[in-house]
Amino acid sequence: MIGEDGQNVGVTLIQDALAAAQEAGLDLVEISPNSEPPVCKILDFGRFKYQTQKKANEARKNQKVVEVKEIKMRPAIDDHDYEVKMKAIKRFFEEGDKVKLTLRFRGREMAHQHLGMKLLERVRDETAEISKVEAEPKLEGRQMIMVLAPR
Repeated sequence: MIGEDGQNVGVTLIQDALAAAQEAGLDLVEISPNSEPPVCKILDFGRFKYQTQKKANEARKNQKVVEVKEIKMRPAIDDHDYEVKMKAIKRFFEEGDKVKLTLRFRGREMAHQHLGMKLLERVRDETAEISKVEAEPKLEGRQMIMVLAPR
């Protein structure tokens, strides 16, 4: 048992521990029930619950949610358009988000899938030092998809 001031009282009977908590006007709370013997503490249970809830809220607030941002391209993308997309990809990595690159093939472009693969490899090579490939390029229907995650 741990007293209200935080000092270790030692192993006591349940009745004695409950009586001590009643005398102090506080509650007897079981802190770790799986240990041998179980550890109990004399404290204000309402305040204890409030503090644990506050800690949980603080931990949730400091958590970073990783989003998956999608960049759509075509195999015949122009240089300037490509550079604009690359700038956006780098910004997403700086924010800590993952990037899903979607390359859409239309019409006869399906016959030249190697061009799409070359484009995705170019993106992978240019972002190699700031990202890692989470999902290799693969064809799903008329689009080729690759997922990159920040390092």
